[in-house]
Amino acid sequence: MNGAHALLATLQANGVTTCFANPGTSEMHFVAGLDDAPGMNAILCLFEGVATGAADGYARVTKTPAATLLHLGPGLANGWANLHNARRARVPLINIVGDHATYHTKFDAPLQSDIDSLASALKGWQRRSARPDDVAHDAADAVRASFGPPGQIATLILPADASWGEVQTPPSWPLATRSPALELDEGTLGEALRALRHKRSAVFLGGSALDATQLKLAQRICSATNSKMVMETFPSIVDRGAGIANPERLIYLSEFAVAQLKDVDAIVLIGSSEPVGFFAYPNVPSRLIPDQCDVINLAPPGSDTTLALESLVDALEAPDVTVAGGERVGEPSGALTTQSFAAAIGATLPEGLLVADESNTSGVHLFGATQCSPPHQWMTLTGGSIGFGLPVALGAAVASGERVLCLESDGSMMYTPQALWTMARESAPVTVVALSNRSYAILNLERQRVGAVHDGSTSQRMLELDEPALDLCSVARGLGVPATRVSSAEELVRALRNSYATPGPFFIEALLPKGLT
Repeated sequence: MNGAHALLATLQANGVTTCFANPGTSEMHFVAGLDDAPGMNAILCLFEGVATGAADGYARVTKTPAATLLHLGPGLANGWANLHNARRARVPLINIVGDHATYHTKFDAPLQSDIDSLASALKGWQRRSARPDDVAHDAADAVRASFGPPGQIATLILPADASWGEVQTPPSWPLATRSPALELDEGTLGEALRALRHKRSAVFLGGSALDATQLKLAQRICSATNSKMVMETFPSIVDRGAGIANPERLIYLSEFAVAQLKDVDAIVLIGSSEPVGFFAYPNVPSRLIPDQCDVINLAPPGSDTTLALESLVDALEAPDVTVAGGERVGEPSGALTTQSFAAAIGATLPEGLLVADESNTSGVHLFGATQCSPPHQWMTLTGGSIGFGLPVALGAAVASGERVLCLESDGSMMYTPQALWTMARESAPVTVVALSNRSYAILNLERQRVGAVHDGSTSQRMLELDEPALDLCSVARGLGVPATRVSSAEELVRALRNSYATPGPFFIEALLPKGLT
């Protein structure tokens, strides 16, 4: 038995049975060990950002970690952007990074780098296994650490000789014990109750507090106290649809978010952090709540948010509420615009669908159009680092085995198109709608908001995706995914229905008007 065998066995003993991998020379003993670990579902990804994003999507759905397998510092760096998104999603994730053999590092070989510094920037847990006999216990500690609370990235750095070296004392497969959720503070609970009873308050939800059961508890609290119910702009995963309580979504644009919260004297945080602006803007406050607003952090990320909400309901004796179903939007017709695109999604969305949303500016109407669709779940870009949609959709499909809808803007898609190849290889049931407006439209908007407007053609050319225009269907077909192009609302509706009835992945390129619409 070598260190790689011990690592694989320990992961499986602790329920980590999926690994999204982009291996290199230093990881070959892990790869060879897969032949002796039939319980490990190893999935090859052609780019490290796909592997890390897929592990994020897997964890969002299952609430348990998958593993990645990355090659040295450059591999970790390539996967870092989607690890950043996973960190902001507060999901458990085991990040295995191979390194040179311990005795080789002193020679400063071409691929030598400071892996430890790259890993530490993720602000999670990390450890370097020194010997083959350490690997099993280090792996168990990584699993335990990944759960937090809250969930976090646990990076295990595995030198090649710790992987290929023989284990002298075979372990008994140590099991990771999870730490309990953060305790509810009775004093903070009393403060929250006083604010809800006597002040203009908002209950601000995020993280683990966004399933259907907890959303209904929050609605009972807000109905009983005439408070606002608001959720974070970019939730990791949220239950939505007919019959599910529908909080206001904090508006992305800081100016509008400030107006949304201007009348709030107290904000009760449950599973979330205090709302702040996504970026800084001239003459716009970074803090979105009023200066005199009381911030009551009742259930920080990692807390038992259900207990916090139930405690408020019980203390307030908040009566039950009925969540109305509402009328589903009808099928659109005519030109394909951002409005008709959203209506097509809302009109065709099947019950139980998982949605990975990286539609960006093209998706501004989606939440309204899908509010009364059958119950479904929505995943968003928690960390703001684009290239998240395709990998997260892949990981969610692997985790659930159910159909996933990925709404992907064209510029963001080109960060991680390699995910399409893995979808094809794994027959992952993913419908991709690629929104082609041939522009970094969000940057056109942001350029105006920061006051960097200029009439020059050179600066404008930096924000456009034409000359040549991207042929997204050809990209998808070249990576093994059947694809079609649509240019009207009726064509999109037909393509969506066809994709939901087709096994495996299906790619739809939706041609929208250029730029912001």
